Amino acid sequence: MASVLQEAWAIFQSYILPALPFVALVLIEIHLMYNRRENEVMFGTDSFNEKIKAFEFTPKEVRTLEKLVRSSKFENKDAVLNSSGLFETAVSEFYRIRNVFSVRDETLDAISCLRRKMDFTGANPLSIVCSSRQFNVGDRVDLEFENGLLVKRSQILERSEKTWSVSIEGSVSLAKSISGSRALVRWTRMNDAVYSVRLSVFSASPNKVVFLHSDKLEKEQLRKWVRQVVDFPVTATFPNGEVHSGVLYDLSAGGILLGLTEDCKPDQQFSISFELPTFGVQNVDVKVLNNLGHRNPNFPLYNSISAVFTGSYAWTQEHVLQYIFEATRKSKAKKMGQNDVLT
Repeated sequence: MASVLQEAWAIFQSYILPALPFVALVLIEIHLMYNRRENEVMFGTDSFNEKIKAFEFTPKEVRTLEKLVRSSKFENKDAVLNSSGLFETAVSEFYRIRNVFSVRDETLDAISCLRRKMDFTGANPLSIVCSSRQFNVGDRVDLEFENGLLVKRSQILERSEKTWSVSIEGSVSLAKSISGSRALVRWTRMNDAVYSVRLSVFSASPNKVVFLHSDKLEKEQLRKWVRQVVDFPVTATFPNGEVHSGVLYDLSAGGILLGLTEDCKPDQQFSISFELPTFGVQNVDVKVLNNLGHRNPNFPLYNSISAVFTGSYAWTQEHVLQYIFEATRKSKAKKMGQNDVLT
């Protein structure tokens, strides 16, 4: 026993004791650094004080904003006012240090008000979305659970700084089956991107599922997507009442390529109707861009007509985006599976 203690003491003298002064210096420097951040005047303070005037923050909100700045790693005090991305980074770091479930309700409310007053939510098309805390009550999301359950366009019921919930139509047994499981959550912002994240179910009931927040959203920009090749029956109704059947060759977020026997001209407008898998029948107005002639060898009697959506087509556009996203995801997964087999 004595030899073991002697050996431990020798190791301590040889390796640990010489390092103690260095460790002490590092700890002292860290303490001084945090002390400076908590008390000294930061760079950008004048700009910070000037910018907050425009938002009419309450004294509590200003104090909370300062806490966010001091908890962050930003050198500029006004950084959190410059973009929603920087603001959410500071919020996430603050909650990580303090534990969001231990933060006082009035501070949580202040942070939520700060986000709203600065218009840093996902409702602002100019804001950078990086956190589920930027989602709004009433937004629609798609859920894909591990057990295969798909919930399309489900409404966000509640959103606090701690959790957020999404409506579902189920039963007690369903709620038990998804509790603790993981779900792929997708939210589409028009003319921007699809944001997705895999989250564990925090709790579930027959009418809603609750998640904790995430600041690790994956973004797939819509402008990167090509047209999705399809083969859907389509019906075209012209202003004079004529109805023609045809085929939808491909579709994108803003337009389509379809085949019709009708010889359409550029700028000609008509309505189309087609069924989109999982989203049902879509009725939308279109305007012809070009008549490309009989270019599809599979349908030699049809003119290939490119057209764009017109009128009120927001719902159809969102459905198309979700369909393309899902088709692209499945295609990537299939290719990855084939590569795994080959290797």
